Order: sequence, then structure tokens, then C-alpha cells
Amino acid sequence: MQNLNSLDVKGKRVLVRVDYNVPVKDGQVQDATRITASLPTIQALLDGGAAVVLMSHFGRPKNGPEDKYSLKPVAEAASGALGRDVKFIPGLPGSDETLAAVQALQPGDVALLENVRFEAGEEKNDAGLNEKLAKLGDAFVLDAFGSAHRAHSSVSGVASLLPHAAGTLLQTEVDALSRLTTNTEHPYVVIIGGAKVSDKIKVIENLLPKVDRMLIGGGMMFTFIKARGGKIGNSLVEDDQVEYARGLLDQYGDKLMLPTDAVAADRFDAAAQSQVVPADQIPDGWMGLDIGPDTRQAYAEALKGAKTVFWNGPMGVFEFEQFAAGTNAVAAAVGSLKNQAYTVVGGGDSVSAINKSGKADQIDHISTGGGASLELLEGKDLPGVVAMK
Repeated sequence: MQNLNSLDVKGKRVLVRVDYNVPVKDGQVQDATRITASLPTIQALLDGGAAVVLMSHFGRPKNGPEDKYSLKPVAEAASGALGRDVKFIPGLPGSDETLAAVQALQPGDVALLENVRFEAGEEKNDAGLNEKLAKLGDAFVLDAFGSAHRAHSSVSGVASLLPHAAGTLLQTEVDALSRLTTNTEHPYVVIIGGAKVSDKIKVIENLLPKVDRMLIGGGMMFTFIKARGGKIGNSLVEDDQVEYARGLLDQYGDKLMLPTDAVAADRFDAAAQSQVVPADQIPDGWMGLDIGPDTRQAYAEALKGAKTVFWNGPMGVFEFEQFAAGTNAVAAAVGSLKNQAYTVVGGGDSVSAINKSGKADQIDHISTGGGASLELLEGKDLPGVVAMK
């Protein structure tokens, strides 16, 4: 990919696609990780003498502009993170009013456009919208790795109309995740959790031949356990994936590691009654909501000596404190490998879990892209990455 060094930005306006799709509650940004991750690119462009025009989506508005999906509170958070004013431009990104406001910017100024998904043509990669967006800058930088898997106007469409380059975050993400698929140092251990096997099929298929061990947790473990003939009570299961899971176990049984015990609850509730039971003997009417203590210890042992580790997906319903022990144990085990292994955490829930565990500073790379991370690890070409070639 072309990087920032390939652009001459002095005295120019640079349109930067960032990923500011951050959690907002009562008008306040709850987690500024993605904003902070964009700062090196913004600062580099400012240092080069540019005016910076930031562009992002936020949520999934369906019928044009909606107040709850406005990026205005995000502009305020970005101002605090950057340490200088980030001007919010409230009109539609492709409007004449927005163009006039952007043209008034001077080198050293930073502005954030309104939610690009308020434009009907954004997700259609509309040629007309691409042209309108291209008028907003003299050059384009893609730094939204979390959106790089989408062939949208603000990601890949505008890139074809302007001199372009990958931002620091995008370059870092691609480099870091590529180390998980090529020239990987062994032993290589992958931890896959989350609710559904169907969400991770392609990642599992692409990585299993490359890894030494794959540890399974989260709700998806019960699809595998059912495939082995276990009793799973009312636990989450994808019946249409049981046969697929059985095939994986038949082919890669020596690599796949399943929980031996689980924390079961009598209902899906933070205050539910719970008990530790064998993972393949969940009582009728109960549901498994976390891996058990024996599994936590076994997974920590499996990680010892690893040289490369990738973790995607929590081990249980970590939002509920009594079912967070498994996820926290994995976070501690991965964090303990600092300076011994190359460790990567990817996916929205995994990032939240590692931040909540207090172990984030012990991880080599925390990916800001959920779906994009997975698609890259599936072996797919990401439209945004291809556009930066």
C-alpha cells in the first residue's frame, strides 16, 4: 500500500476516512479507543502542513439524518483527544454547504463531517457521491481499518478520484494481522470465542491448518460439544452447524481444544443462580454462560510456550460479572506472554474484554476492526486495502 510519505500535503486539504463508530451514551463517548488510534495519522498530516477533513460513519441510520446518529458528540471527544479544536460540520457530507465550510479551512485546521451514512449513496458506492466527496480534499487517506472491508463511497469509491495513501492505523493493522497468516512463528495458538460458529467459519477454516492449537470458548463451544454427543441443556447452539462442527473435529481433533467444564446458570441474568458442571453435562433447564475453572487452567497451560497468539471472542457472557472469570483468565494468560510471544487481540467484544481486564498494555496489537480483522484472516481482499495499492 502507498503510505503517507507518498503524499505532498503542505497547504492542501486532506480528506481522511476514520472509523469513529464509537459507543455514545447520553451525548458522551464511552470508549475513545478508535479516536485515539487515529491520532498519529492526523498529527502527521498536521505536521506536514495540511488541513484535515475527517469523515466517518456512525451507527446504521436507515432514513437519512437522525439526531441519535449525529457525530457532533464525537467531534467534542476528538477535540479533547487531539488537544485542539475539531470543528463539526453539520450538513450532509456531499452538500454545497459542507463544501463551502471545508473550503474555508486553513492549514492546521481539523474538521469532522456529519455521518457519511446520512448520504443515501454511501453504501451503494454511488458514483455521484464519490465525485462530491472528492471535491472536499486534494488528497485522500484511508485510516478506517474497521471499515476497510466495505466497498462504500467513503472507503474505496473516493480513493479512485484523488491521490491516496494508507494512514498509520491502516498500515499497522494490515502489517500486524498479516503476521498471523504468513511466516508465523510457532507454536501458534488461536483462541476463538463468541456466540456463533457461523460468524467465524471462514476464520476457523483458514487458520486451523496453520495453527498448533485452537481453543474454543463462548457460546459456540456448545455447538461443538453437541457434535460430540454432549448434553447442553438450554445452552446456545446452532443446530445447522452441528454437522460442520463434527467434520472439523474429525479432521482437526488433535488441534481443537474444547472446554471440559462450564459455569451454568438457571437463566440468562446477571443475578442468576450458577453452578460449575462438566461442559458436556449441562442440566436440563440450565445454560452454560462461561468456561469453568478446570478449562481456564487448561487453556492457560496450552498458551505457555506459545510464540504467536491470536484471540477473538470472549469465553462467556463477560458483561455479567459472575460469568466473566473465563474471559478474564484468558486475558491474564495472554497478557502474561508479554515479551515471550507475539500477541494479537481482535474483534469488538474481545477488545472490550481485554480493556476491561486491565491487560491491554500487555498485548502487542489490539485490532480496531471487528469484521475487517476477520475477513483479512479469512484470506479475503479488503476493498479499502486494495484501493490503497
